[in-house]
Amino acid sequence: MSQHSQFRLLQERRFAPFFATMALGALNDNIYKNALAAMIVFQSAKWSGLDSSLLVPLSGLVFIFPFFLFSALFGQFADKYEKSIQIKRVKLLEVGIMLLATLGLWLQNLPLLFFVLFLLGLQSTIFGPIKYGILPQVLKPHELVGGNALVEMVTFIAILVGTISGPLLIGVEADWPIWVSLACIVVALIGWGFSLAIPKANAVEPSLKLNWNVLTETWRNISFINQNRTVLNSVLGISWFWFYGAIFLLQIFDYAQDHLGGGEQLVSALLALFIIGISTGSILCEKLSGGRVEIGLVPFGAFGLSVFGFDLYFATPDQVVDGLTVMAFFSHAEYWRISADLLLVGIFGGFYTVPLYALVQQRSDPARRSRVIAGNNILNALFMVVSSLFTMLILGVFGLSIPELFLITAVLNALVATYIFTLVPEFLMRFMTWILIHAMYRVRTHGLEHIPQEGAVVIAPNHVSFVDALIVGGLVHRPARFVMYHKIFNIPLLNLIFKTSKAIPIAGAKENPELLKQAYERVEESLNDGEIIGIFPEGGLSPDGELKPFKKGIEKILQNNPVPVVPMALCNLWGSIFSRRDPLHKRYPKRLWRRVHLLVGEPIPAHEASAERIQAEVDALQKRWLAQQGQP
Repeated sequence: MSQHSQFRLLQERRFAPFFATMALGALNDNIYKNALAAMIVFQSAKWSGLDSSLLVPLSGLVFIFPFFLFSALFGQFADKYEKSIQIKRVKLLEVGIMLLATLGLWLQNLPLLFFVLFLLGLQSTIFGPIKYGILPQVLKPHELVGGNALVEMVTFIAILVGTISGPLLIGVEADWPIWVSLACIVVALIGWGFSLAIPKANAVEPSLKLNWNVLTETWRNISFINQNRTVLNSVLGISWFWFYGAIFLLQIFDYAQDHLGGGEQLVSALLALFIIGISTGSILCEKLSGGRVEIGLVPFGAFGLSVFGFDLYFATPDQVVDGLTVMAFFSHAEYWRISADLLLVGIFGGFYTVPLYALVQQRSDPARRSRVIAGNNILNALFMVVSSLFTMLILGVFGLSIPELFLITAVLNALVATYIFTLVPEFLMRFMTWILIHAMYRVRTHGLEHIPQEGAVVIAPNHVSFVDALIVGGLVHRPARFVMYHKIFNIPLLNLIFKTSKAIPIAGAKENPELLKQAYERVEESLNDGEIIGIFPEGGLSPDGELKPFKKGIEKILQNNPVPVVPMALCNLWGSIFSRRDPLHKRYPKRLWRRVHLLVGEPIPAHEASAERIQAEVDALQKRWLAQQGQP
């Protein structure tokens, strides 16, 4: 579990100025977009003679269009050039854009205001790859989830505040919309001021040759995503979330009016519930994942998105109460279920999306990370456009209701999630492992940063229970393949997780020499591929909780593959329900949810990693933990 709140990042210069800059930019986008939408609804006939039902969706497409056109180009800029300078220039561009918006508002020139909206979309297109590309550079690995959680939280808060304040500002009586203009200019200037304090973030690939052909570069960005199956499916998962989320965000307005009988205030209240949920879920991710990129939360989030989206259909009342106020909505029990559904859809949306963003940043090639993010932005925009077309099809062509749209979307979400988790079993395996760990134990970790971020490495923990591999594998931030005794590997139910995580069964030379040979071959292949191999050097479960002599098999592995060895100590796990301290019928439930510690030592170079040295390091870790607990 995380020992520090992610909110402490807001006190540090490496993150706080960037966070404020990003938050104010998102706020400005949403103030202007929603103010323009309100102007279109109430004044479009006077300005253009066009129907607002056409102009409002058109405004959304105008904002999204630059993501298709320019994401690939500016993804290259984000990788090639130093990022803090780029952010300062982007924020200065925002000031200029808002001055142009002031001219458009003063002249009440709709084409000019749409051009400003296009420029805001362009600014967001430039900033997007920088925003998600800079996080892994300024944050430590265990801070990545917390940093992404804060970014997601403030993004949706900006959507909420902008959605409410934009129409309010445009509604203030004046000769022209001066208050919208002033708000946008002031927010832009403050954002530019914060950008000046952002520390330097070096270019990750300064030798990159720019490709100005956006079509071929777009295709290349997509190909970068496709080079890693986990990254590809994470990006598809993020894009699907924007498909799902866009439907809920955009349809809450008509849902509140047509199916609940409420007005603008109720719309704001429902939107607030949804966004407070996403913000809460995003922040809880850091707590639930212990500061790691815990992709086990993704299936959990997908499950909640479907269940509570599905339930929203059944919670919608059959009869509409005209003039339903916010006070009446929250004071009547029949509406509490709707409130809970919207809040929980948001919370589980946070569980779903934050680990995916962090995983994309973690697993992408650092030299191409911003271009991967650019490709992600292109796909996100595409999915949002498809979401709009899908909504028009369901509501317009088929004539179904908004609650039925929510129901269909929830069912589709379940099907899409199942498909993604089938393609990448790692998601589902981590989910099952996460559930097991948190249902059975309270785990604390110390020293996980000693495990290298990339490259082949052997991790060597002590062996005190049948679920040691699950606990260690679920806590290590990179996928690990464990070598384990074949009888443990074949335990029912656990076997499914072991197979999914590509564990390697092994047997003694006398017991099954062929299986032993195959195990050594698989270990060598995995280390050659730069993976983590987990080995229990004791060769079997401890019969008494004490450390047994380490066997020489680990030295044989290191002879052919000289990689570092990271010693580990599982503490306080002996005596738990999956250990051998008592017969099975005496392993009482009181031993559930016990506090377990995983201590990780510094890597031992291959040439120093004898069985005796590794055992001594593990023993030292155990003694350190005992000393911390005040035990001899």
